[in-house]
Amino acid sequence: MTESLHSSSLNMSAASQLLKQHLQQRQMRGKTHVALRPGTMDRLTGVVRAPAVRAAPEPEPSRILSATPSPAAAPVARILRETPPPPETKKTELLEVAGAMIEEKLAALRAMAETWEPALSMSSLRKTMVFAVGSPLASLMFVGEAPGAEEEKLGEPFVGPAGQKLTAIIKAMGLERRKVYISNICKFRPAMDNQGSSNRKPTAEEMRACVPFVLTEIDLIKPLVIVALGATAAEGLGIPGTVGGLRGKFHSTSGIPTMVTYHPSYLLREEQTGDGIRAKRAVWEDMLKVMEKLGLPISEKQRGFFKAK
Repeated sequence: MTESLHSSSLNMSAASQLLKQHLQQRQMRGKTHVALRPGTMDRLTGVVRAPAVRAAPEPEPSRILSATPSPAAAPVARILRETPPPPETKKTELLEVAGAMIEEKLAALRAMAETWEPALSMSSLRKTMVFAVGSPLASLMFVGEAPGAEEEKLGEPFVGPAGQKLTAIIKAMGLERRKVYISNICKFRPAMDNQGSSNRKPTAEEMRACVPFVLTEIDLIKPLVIVALGATAAEGLGIPGTVGGLRGKFHSTSGIPTMVTYHPSYLLREEQTGDGIRAKRAVWEDMLKVMEKLGLPISEKQRGFFKAK
């Protein structure tokens, strides 16, 4: 009799474990309830009921686990009730643009940005649109945060002091500015009171208004590698965190390897504090990884750039 009870207990434990695994799998798929046939819960929990004297009424077709369970089943039921399904991540939709060639599609995208109501309706953004520059056939794409005073004036991203620093980085990689693609998360300069030449980073709401353009550019150009310049650009691409914590390794944007590194304006600030070599070396180490990913030749001289002596 003891051996029979022990065997029954083992079978019940195995059945409970299988049920738990099944429920956990359903939970991961966002399904928090499972229908059981009448009497199944009693068999799983070991409850033995005496046969009814009179014929019982027709049973309900199913029993929902989230109804009041027996004490033995409470832990599983409690997990299912208290753990909500994971929230659905809202995917940013790509913009549809007309054109047969990529150049035509980018031109149509640029025209769309000129009159983009979600951005133009925001009083926190200025009204001059700054799109992008570079080759539509580029293997390497740089993404910054937003245009500044010089960019707004000339209608081209990265043409001020930070832009000149970026151009120097591109040249040190053995590339030409016109053969890469340069864009910004936000297509309009963020506004400020008494702004003058001062700039600020875009807010999350301002980035959301413009990020469909950048993602559509990525979809059209299909670069082999993306470089996010600064934490704001990384955040806009869906890679949150600090540059110090993100740099040095590849992340992913729409399936494309993405390197996060310091914004050129950070290098300019560090040069003023006397720590420019350290900052330049950090960025250059990231660019060496990008060059390796692209299969670009790297000389020993290039590998030695900005090493402390």
